[in-house]
Amino acid sequence: MASRWPECVQIREVGPRDGLQNEPGFVPTAVKLDWIGRLADAGLSYIEVTSFVSPKWIPPLADAEEVAAGLRRREGVTYAALVPNMRGLERALRSGIDEAAVFMSASETHNRRNINKSIGETLPVLREVTAAAKAAGKTVRGYLSTVFGCPYEGAVDTQQVVRLTEALLEMGVREVSLGDTIGIGHPRQVEAVLEELLGRVPPDRLALHFHDTNGLALANTVVALQMGIRTFDASCGGLGGCPYAPGAAGNVATGDLIRMLHAMGVRTCVDEAGLSEASAYILQALARTGGDPGAAAGDCLTGGDRDVCS
Repeated sequence: MASRWPECVQIREVGPRDGLQNEPGFVPTAVKLDWIGRLADAGLSYIEVTSFVSPKWIPPLADAEEVAAGLRRREGVTYAALVPNMRGLERALRSGIDEAAVFMSASETHNRRNINKSIGETLPVLREVTAAAKAAGKTVRGYLSTVFGCPYEGAVDTQQVVRLTEALLEMGVREVSLGDTIGIGHPRQVEAVLEELLGRVPPDRLALHFHDTNGLALANTVVALQMGIRTFDASCGGLGGCPYAPGAAGNVATGDLIRMLHAMGVRTCVDEAGLSEASAYILQALARTGGDPGAAAGDCLTGGDRDVCS
């Protein structure tokens, strides 16, 4: 009988963008760059480094150009950034990012709160951005938020999730990350949503982005693994949260996810000790800038247009 477990899993590290976007203090650019370098040195091959949105919406990421331009690039690492529109894409392309990430929500109210547009108004914008990024030789990733529940509308229609996932893929996005924005998804729900999607979409075109509000992110990951998903987003230290989703907690901690996978015999190519050091580093930086260093403990082996809420 074939094993339900994969030999290896890909991790998309979103800490430098999704992890910092809701922090009250500003982490200095040099610290961000050092942290990103430590994450790459730990073996993370995909790092979302910043977001090219207006600084008035997301002040903690106001130094997007400086971060992208100052990267100490490591061979084999993809350095990605979130882009809200053509203006953001132009800034990102000038800064030399490897991949653009576009975003929208599966619920109408959250999409309006997050992007200030309806879903119908958002799709043409994403289509234009995706086409332009690909014409410039870049790959494009898509985020679909509030897949498992909306802070304003409650339950989200799974058929809406399927329709929007297919729309993103049809416009040229290479992979859609399905976000549990407020962390209310549970294993049976993950199974039900994936059963609907996997009848229409190959598993290698999907990723899962779990928040850990109710402590179920790892349990949900196990279900997704059993159903054939091999790509997961995570944030060093479990940092994160959404400015436009009341009650949203941090992302699943990269360290927790890595330790679980390694214990199961699943390869990630990430060094646990190096990741722990990267987590301790950003924990100390957040303590200096007025952030919540306690949120980062999860990775420590020793103890206009707005931004996305993935």
